[in-house]
Amino acid sequence: MTQVVDRKLLETLVCPVTRGVLVYDREAKELISRNAGLAYPVTEGVPVMLPEVARQIDD
Repeated sequence: MTQVVDRKLLETLVCPVTRGVLVYDREAKELISRNAGLAYPVTEGVPVMLPEVARQIDD
């Protein structure tokens, strides 16, 4: 079963570190903050917006 993240929710969320825009990677099930270099996981359709849980990404 594929979990869907609510589009309205995605439009209102910002990175908790930079307050910047997030990009949803549906395949990886992550919200990407390019400015912070972090990828926040989406678990069972719920974004986990904790910097300590986010994965570091290389640009």
